[in-house]
Amino acid sequence: MLRKVLHGLLIGLLSAAAALLFSHNGWLEWIENSTWDARVRHLARPSQFTDDIRLILIDQASLDWGEDELSFKWPWPREAYEPILAFCKRSGAKVVAFDMLYTEASAYGVEDDDIFGAAIRAAPPFAGVLWLSRSSGTAETWLDGVPRRRGRFGTMHSPWQGAMQYASFPISQVATNAALLATVNATPDTDAIVRRTVAFQVFDEQPVPSLGLASWMAAHPDETVSPLLERLDVGKSATVPLDSEGNAVLRYRGPSQTHKAVSAAAVIQSEMRLREGGTNSVSLEFLRDKYVFLGVTAPGLMDLKPTPISEVYPGVEIHATFLDNLLAADFLRDVDKRSSWMLVFAYALAAGVFMRFCVTGWQAVILFAMGAAVPAGAGFLAYANGYWLRVADPLASAMFALLGAFIVNYATEGRQKRFIKNAFRQYLSHAVIEKLIRDPNHLKLGGEARELSIYFSDIQGFTSISEGLSPENLTALLNEYLTAMSDIIMEQGGTIDKYEGDAVIAFWNAPLDLADHPVRAVRSALLCQAKLAEMRPLLRQRAGRDLFCRIGLNTGKVVVGNMGSHQRFNYTFLGDAGNLAARLEGVNKQFGTYIMVSDFTRSRIKGDEFRFRELSRVQVVGRKEPVQVYEPMFPEAARERAPVLQTFDRGLQLYYGGKLTEAVPVFEEIAKLDPPAAAYVRRCRMLLEHPPAGLWSGVWEMTEK
Repeated sequence: MLRKVLHGLLIGLLSAAAALLFSHNGWLEWIENSTWDARVRHLARPSQFTDDIRLILIDQASLDWGEDELSFKWPWPREAYEPILAFCKRSGAKVVAFDMLYTEASAYGVEDDDIFGAAIRAAPPFAGVLWLSRSSGTAETWLDGVPRRRGRFGTMHSPWQGAMQYASFPISQVATNAALLATVNATPDTDAIVRRTVAFQVFDEQPVPSLGLASWMAAHPDETVSPLLERLDVGKSATVPLDSEGNAVLRYRGPSQTHKAVSAAAVIQSEMRLREGGTNSVSLEFLRDKYVFLGVTAPGLMDLKPTPISEVYPGVEIHATFLDNLLAADFLRDVDKRSSWMLVFAYALAAGVFMRFCVTGWQAVILFAMGAAVPAGAGFLAYANGYWLRVADPLASAMFALLGAFIVNYATEGRQKRFIKNAFRQYLSHAVIEKLIRDPNHLKLGGEARELSIYFSDIQGFTSISEGLSPENLTALLNEYLTAMSDIIMEQGGTIDKYEGDAVIAFWNAPLDLADHPVRAVRSALLCQAKLAEMRPLLRQRAGRDLFCRIGLNTGKVVVGNMGSHQRFNYTFLGDAGNLAARLEGVNKQFGTYIMVSDFTRSRIKGDEFRFRELSRVQVVGRKEPVQVYEPMFPEAARERAPVLQTFDRGLQLYYGGKLTEAVPVFEEIAKLDPPAAAYVRRCRMLLEHPPAGLWSGVWEMTEK
């Protein structure tokens, strides 16, 4: 056992090291990303703050309306946004954030830009956008005339890694009138899917918030935002956990437009109608005291991003999701590397050790399934509690460990298992072989006391049958008969002890525990007789006569185990209970029956699966105490024979009472239909002619085996 544990631990250590190497090289990212996306999709739920955010979308319908009704080509003139900003002001929106770049002057002239700037100045606090880059842009320093710090950013605690070298600022009408300028740079993973986003970026030593953060800062101008290495403290209570690159892991709320949305065309129409004294189609309450984001969703405008939720997800909704996470303070955070590595090693060690103790294919399959299911389940549980727990690393370590231990098992214990199977399959039942495989220490002499239900069967008149057949035909006949009987016994959980010519000896409740072993034994006997009846016409052609078998069943304590010499032994039993079963098989001859069950078996069977006809109280050869014996049958057969069985029982009670003269005519009524009744007619007449000495007991004493 200790050797297996050590093997498993060594396999686990090597597997964990291999998994971490794979992870370091990025070879497991496709697994991790796929499992993460599954977690996001299944656990995405709105928060209590989701309804505080609204979207105004420039969708395809808005583009079509603008072109058809106003002759607007894209990009729209900037005066088209004036009604949108005015409606947000009229509605009492808390903040308006435009996910759009305005880095070049309007093609419609300066007046168009001035109208837009005036609308921004008159609107609720406005968050605009600038573009930051490491490779290109129109400015390398903060522009003169554009305030460097709007919103209250605390002091940077250290130079922030990954600062941007270039910026493209919006036109002055936007830059000077906006409450804040924000970055909208996406940070997709290597597979281009957006799972994280920047909380802020740095340009010219100036922290620039993301659009989602900027919208919160514009609504809370007196609150301070403090950038730290591993987190961003927002206001007095909110914290944004950051990874090593300054990104926040998003907790998506659901499919597109989980945050309620309205088309830009509908907002413009509502504002214009209100100005004309008409009725607005968009309710003012829809935007009241809400954070409002404007963005584009028309496919041709190229602001659709792949996310875990969908391959096509509006970019503006990513910023809305950031704000939602900020308001709910439920950003996800990475589990620290130390804890992740400890989990990888612990899981790999456990997998290696457990697999070394697997002895069956099913155990290996279950362990492999658990090896995959446990990390996945832990990943879902961690997500629900706010953590990104890497699933791919422990999953890979477990699979490596399980595969390694499986190979070691096959190379070492597999050889032993194959030897045991090949050596004993001709002598032992499959169940016994499996028990030996699980514990080869059973390959020694010795036994244990157990209660068994024991089965003895023999073919009636087999000696004369065998004399009329050639050895080849006799062998073929026996093989067909024994195979059919053995299959039934094995299907019912029995163990074949041995074959003695045409005789079958079997038992139940060893080596495997079977609480209902008496039921299984009786059921097997009845099914064997039914199968033999089905085979009888074919066997008649081979044997030249009908084949009948007699079965004796008894239940009792015996010693069961490996019996024999140190060189050769068999899994069998010893004990008086087995002797009684063998005697009852022979007692069938006296009654003309084919199954006889002792009261020891009968008394342990509950329920109504069988009916039992009491046959007699017999005293078998070699046994002083008499035993009550029964003939079992299925309920259907008992119902068909009910009149005969009732008459027999009436005669049997007269016989037990010593009223032999009265019993004879009762038995004679059914003697031609019922062999046991005929046997009692003969017995009663013999006793009337030769009365027994001493007191009458009703016991039928057997004089031969």
